[in-house]
Amino acid sequence: MAIGNVTPDSFYAGSRLSNEEEIVSWAKGALLDGADILDIGGCSTRPGSVPVCEEEEWRRVEAALGTIKRELPDARLSLDTFRAEIARRAVDQFGEMIINDISGGNEDMYALARKYHIPYIWTLCGDLELPAKHPEMRDMNLILDPGFGFIGSTEKDFECMRNLDRLSEYGLPVLVGVSRKSMVYKPLGLTPETCLVPTQALQLYALEHGATILRTHDVKETAQTIKLFELV
Repeated sequence: MAIGNVTPDSFYAGSRLSNEEEIVSWAKGALLDGADILDIGGCSTRPGSVPVCEEEEWRRVEAALGTIKRELPDARLSLDTFRAEIARRAVDQFGEMIINDISGGNEDMYALARKYHIPYIWTLCGDLELPAKHPEMRDMNLILDPGFGFIGSTEKDFECMRNLDRLSEYGLPVLVGVSRKSMVYKPLGLTPETCLVPTQALQLYALEHGATILRTHDVKETAQTIKLFELV
């Protein structure tokens, strides 16, 4: 899953897309490099960020999704949003897509995912037992995300990573998003811009422990990591 942000303030500058030309170039390049899914976000959720208003988020994602649909109609899309109304408008206008909701969701979002039976990324925020506690969610088309970066601290992120295998017990796809996040660069005294190799190391660990989707800023390198993992 390739990360594309139509925002000026996402934590990693390399993922920011500011115009139609950049969006098309990013999308085509990601698919050529091996991406299966293009994930578009219009509202930064980095630590300390202030979410933009709903209409501004919609203005951004409508333009980006429309551009990709026009240029790459067969591309599989994912929308990174925590707002049910944004998700509804996107699905109504552009058709089925994955909804990537880092908030953990609410009843409006769950109702929308059930109504359209679209793939819904349920962010567990570190609670790997949450699916067992809420069996009523199993009628949804779920992808489980442990929620790295939204658990509370680097220590808790790594505790969650050590127990990642537990998610495989639910028999559902597992998405891991650690790309260039603080749990990768902070322990090593690096920055988001300088932690490509450590990101691959942690992504390889995630593959070994049940991850089935890797959400990444660096598609080519991640595809290479996956290829070698599959060869082993």
